Amino acid sequence: MGTLYIVPTPVGNLEDITFRAIRILKEADMVLAEDTRTSGILLKHFDIKNHLISHHKFNEHGTSAGIVERLKGGADIALISDAGTPGISDPGFYLVREAAAAGITVQCLPGATAFVPAIVSSGLPCDRFCFEGFLPQKKGRATRLESLKDEARTMVFYESPYRVLKTLRQFAEYFGEDRQASACREISKIHEESVRGTLAEIISHFETTEPRGEFVIVVAGKNTKKE
Repeated sequence: MGTLYIVPTPVGNLEDITFRAIRILKEADMVLAEDTRTSGILLKHFDIKNHLISHHKFNEHGTSAGIVERLKGGADIALISDAGTPGISDPGFYLVREAAAAGITVQCLPGATAFVPAIVSSGLPCDRFCFEGFLPQKKGRATRLESLKDEARTMVFYESPYRVLKTLRQFAEYFGEDRQASACREISKIHEESVRGTLAEIISHFETTEPRGEFVIVVAGKNTKKE
């Protein structure tokens, strides 16, 4: 049988891709991409000529069975998302689960993902943390936040620039406006920025500075005290 390769791609600077990732993308029998237009630009930059097939959250339940059959037939297939590591708030989990259940070898290459540099550079404890990704936009949002009020570990969230102020204000409501946090945006890009301080201070910053780019918000756990 073939191998399913999970290949991280840069979240910003194209130099963040690994030599191994480039080799796998060249050697694989096909590449599954979240958005073939976005990934086509990446492959062209590295002179990778391979067949791109669309694989995203809207079609993965319908296409995964056929992909598993190709893997069973001996094809080596690489899976990429628009940026970062597939499966981390991106398509990938369903296909990986189906491939593993079928006895197919799944290899995930080490590489770029947004939350690691965000939490490491936050100045908050990162020996233990919980990754929450994107909060539910409507149903279940309040319940999720309520369940995290007493979380002692550092918490990591993803958010878009359009909802980041709303989310920060809700964090202040549920966790307290004096809770330490870090809002990191445009990771590994030219305008990368980390705003650190209390939730109240970070909210104040983005009330006067328009939020731009995708955000990773790192929030201290309940029992974490500023040294």
